[in-house]
Amino acid sequence: MDPYDFPLVAAVLALSAAAGLLATLLKQPLIVAFIGVGILAGPAGAGWVEAEGTVELLARLGIAVLLFLVGLRLDLHLVRTTGPIALATGLGQVLFTSVIGFLIALALGMDTVTALYVAIALTFSSTIIIVKLLSDKRELDQLHGRIAVGFLIVQDIVVVLVMIALTASGQRTGDSGGGMAAGIALVLAKGLGLLAGIAALTRYVLPGLLHRVARSQELLVLFGVAYAVSVAALSEWLGFSSEVGAFLAGVSLAGTPYRDALGARLVSLRDFLLLFFFLELGARLEFTDAGTQIAEALVFSAFVLVGNPLVVVVIMAAMRYPVRVGFLAGLTVAQISEFSLILAALGYSLGHITGATVSLITVVGLVTIGGSTYLILYSHQIYGRLERWLGRFERTGVRHAGPADAHRDADVVLYGLGRFGGLLADRLSRAGHRVLAVDYDPHRVARNDRERVTAVFGSAEDIHFLESLPLDRARCVVSAIPAADTNRALLHGLRHHGYRGVTAVTAHNRRDARRLREEGVDLVIEPFAAAASDAATALDGLLRDRSD
Repeated sequence: MDPYDFPLVAAVLALSAAAGLLATLLKQPLIVAFIGVGILAGPAGAGWVEAEGTVELLARLGIAVLLFLVGLRLDLHLVRTTGPIALATGLGQVLFTSVIGFLIALALGMDTVTALYVAIALTFSSTIIIVKLLSDKRELDQLHGRIAVGFLIVQDIVVVLVMIALTASGQRTGDSGGGMAAGIALVLAKGLGLLAGIAALTRYVLPGLLHRVARSQELLVLFGVAYAVSVAALSEWLGFSSEVGAFLAGVSLAGTPYRDALGARLVSLRDFLLLFFFLELGARLEFTDAGTQIAEALVFSAFVLVGNPLVVVVIMAAMRYPVRVGFLAGLTVAQISEFSLILAALGYSLGHITGATVSLITVVGLVTIGGSTYLILYSHQIYGRLERWLGRFERTGVRHAGPADAHRDADVVLYGLGRFGGLLADRLSRAGHRVLAVDYDPHRVARNDRERVTAVFGSAEDIHFLESLPLDRARCVVSAIPAADTNRALLHGLRHHGYRGVTAVTAHNRRDARRLREEGVDLVIEPFAAAASDAATALDGLLRDRSD
């Protein structure tokens, strides 16, 4: 593409917008559409776009901004709050996928280096896509959503470490003996120097500088991009990849009070610049070995779509999480990510792999991203179909590790000990009620230390678990879980067991509240509506006081 051919640039952008609209109608991520546009407009299609020049520069800027935002929003607290499950699942899935993927690649006749790159590329899942899909389904705050985001953060950290290692290995290619030892020492010295420099900036320079820069929102955005690209360029000059530098630049600002404002303003720029990265990827695709690659791509795609979720289910079941939670969390890793594509591009630039390998990884990305999107959108329906077969992964004693006879004096059975449920348990216990709290997060159950509140492990959707509850003594069963399907399943189970006490369930919107009332619930709790009513009353009182 001629950088001054303005009508051609306009045509590519218009084609991208049209493809993006089609992808949205098909409920597909825009990544798929943009890579497709790269193929259509690239050398294999119309020949409008070439993977060099202006497009390559904008693509590199997009990657730098992406990695900067990943570092900026790195939330290690989230990993800690989800307990060891995030670390165990994240590292366990990476280890399983990389080892089995490496063996599959070798069996398909690939050389060791190519097999290693393909195996590593298969391990990482897209944080951006998963967070967007879970947010659209309002499942980010549910247990499987929090666990998924936790192990995706672990994967993001691992992929940055892998890129550092690959860059260092690229520097040492051809060294041997003492030369290799000296090369390793030099890489370590440069890395420590880069980290020390960024740490010094973070402590002594950036806080005061950001305070001055943040007085202008436009200047804050410009500073963020300039800082990310400058550290990326410094990292590249030292022999590391620019991606590593951009990530470290984001981490250095993650602890400042301006990270949210900066991150929110850079998201749109990131999305626009990443368009050119995916266009470049599409333009780089080679179809000389298309027949062989399609067969290999289908093998690897099937492995990612089935194997990755399965390993998550097994790990979480071993840690006594319900299979349903493990399955819903596992579906989030049934695709490879934009980082896999960046990793492939890095390997190509280092001369470790060929363009054909980059094409293979890209095709696997297209298949798995497209397939996993529908898996996540229809995850609950899919689980309903597979529940009989997945039940064999349930750990013995998990389902019925319920309350013993010592807990049969409970006045209230409360499902859910999250933010809202925890507050309900506190208020009910202070009012003198004996509460039996049921939650399917074993770590939340273990951390419960409330007086007059006994916490046990269980699921609201498990009809058999109700047999172990003191339904003959409890005067009220409350669900603090806002999922309408879960609450309907609980109500069905209570009716099945002949429960005649008070039932109260939670709903986050009017539609769910109306449907639950039609089910014959005694009380539908609407936390947002109640909070808005209380806030409006308080504000009205303040306004009246000020006007008097």
